[in-house]
Amino acid sequence: MRRNVGALTEKEYDLVIVGGGIFGICAAWDAVLRGLSVALVEQGDFAGATSANCFKMVHGGLRYLQHADFYRMRESNRELNSLLHNAPHLVSPLPIAIPTYGHGLQSKEVLRLALHLYDLITFDRNRGLNDPERRMPPPRVISRQECIALFPGVHREGLTGAVIFHDGHMYSPPRLGLSYLKSAVESGAVAANYVEAVDFVRRGGRVAGIQARDVLSGEVFDITGTIVLNTAGPWAEHLLKQRTGLHLRPPLSYSRDACFVVARPWIERYALAVQGRTRDPDAILHRGHRHLFIVPWREHTLIGVWHVVYTGLPGEFTVTETELRGFLDEINQAYPPLGLGLKDVALWHAGLVPFGDNESGAADLSYGKRSHLIDHAKAHGVEGLISVIGVRYTTARGVAERALNLVVRKLGKRTPKSVTATTPIYGGRIERFAALQQEAVDTRPPTLNPRVMQALVRNHGSAYKEVLQYLDDPRWAETLDTSLVLKAEVVHAVREEMAQKLADVVFRRTDLGTGGYPGATALVQCAEVMASELGWTANQVRGELDEVMRIFPSHTSLVNRQGQRTPLSLA
Repeated sequence: MRRNVGALTEKEYDLVIVGGGIFGICAAWDAVLRGLSVALVEQGDFAGATSANCFKMVHGGLRYLQHADFYRMRESNRELNSLLHNAPHLVSPLPIAIPTYGHGLQSKEVLRLALHLYDLITFDRNRGLNDPERRMPPPRVISRQECIALFPGVHREGLTGAVIFHDGHMYSPPRLGLSYLKSAVESGAVAANYVEAVDFVRRGGRVAGIQARDVLSGEVFDITGTIVLNTAGPWAEHLLKQRTGLHLRPPLSYSRDACFVVARPWIERYALAVQGRTRDPDAILHRGHRHLFIVPWREHTLIGVWHVVYTGLPGEFTVTETELRGFLDEINQAYPPLGLGLKDVALWHAGLVPFGDNESGAADLSYGKRSHLIDHAKAHGVEGLISVIGVRYTTARGVAERALNLVVRKLGKRTPKSVTATTPIYGGRIERFAALQQEAVDTRPPTLNPRVMQALVRNHGSAYKEVLQYLDDPRWAETLDTSLVLKAEVVHAVREEMAQKLADVVFRRTDLGTGGYPGATALVQCAEVMASELGWTANQVRGELDEVMRIFPSHTSLVNRQGQRTPLSLA
């Protein structure tokens, strides 16, 4: 998968996709499998904004039971099943415990009934899943004593036990997006990151492509196509307003969803749902406050999610220290043994997703319920333009399928039906994931740590040997300092995965910085490998390191190659 901007202008495409988050990537994959010619551009890195910063949960739909939203339950269950089947290296079942209290709506009796109903509605949740480790176990109830043994710090007054159900969990959302993308490119899509859509091309009153700008070179050029699919996420509506004067009615509101990473494990095996401070105003059955989740992830802990209505420009939001302190106070109150402080926050993640209708300043917020699929011919009388603004990573494939059904109708082409629900993505052709991982460990080069191989298979699945081929060069056979990331992975990311910037590798192609600050030596080594591949100057290396360091909340300096401590420029 090579970055070839020139290829974007070589022909007129059936479909031009603006936005390389998970929704745009899934649309590109679906389109090429139906035989369409596709160009996909992303102004930053693929799956690098909201898609990369999600909470890594793949929702099976249980929480929608409170809203009696059976459509969303079935949709979520179907997409979770698809991910477990098609990406077994990157998605796995996650057991979640919800403590039960008293004999009201928070009781074991009520939740047992809810789980029984959920079990009936999602009766086919394991369809086609032959790997026992990827099958979703039935929900169950545990006793008070078992709950306390698992979670000693749980509030005990009125505690009667807990219910256990399973959702899905992503090992790496960006790598999942990249696997979809590599599937699309392998099947014929033309894609390029760091290419911004600056305007629409118009012919005879219809949209017939985009004017694009190569962010890295500054070159401006046209990409023409019969249909343009706008999947730019929170930028989609902004692009419409600025370049076509089109306004969505009513305009969408957005939530800045935030979570954070603690660089050590606090709980094992099970995620724990604890009650926060806000309520769901849309729930038909109120069980109290909304849940926050404490989730074991690799050797770290994920905690979230917090929501706030955001009305500014898509690229300008942040999470302030004051907000982080508020998050920490809330989670410490919900589960006191954590006792977390600012120093424990290794990384925070945040992204913008469509939200419900909320009054200004409201504490109890209404969530977005459905992704938005907009045919601008019907909505605004503009042919050749469709927009998709997605709500949940979980449902991206299914929403993309619906969007492509509309695209195909507009093209007037006879194409096969979508097969993305049952087609393994790049690296996903795996019969038994545990067996593949063990085989990789058993046959690894003797110099490699078994944990390095395990992580490599997690990220690349059945395609992990593509990285190992670089080990023939002794320069790439070592890990980056004491991390589990091989220098070979960095080379592979540049040569075969379109990595253009240090952040692309640190946060999206490898595990190096996804759990927190990996240390100065590892970052400098990673930058040096990329510099040798991309021809960076010393000043470019420094700029890339500065950019990456801004992501880590507790680090403001870096060790240079002479071993002297040098302050980072944060300007």
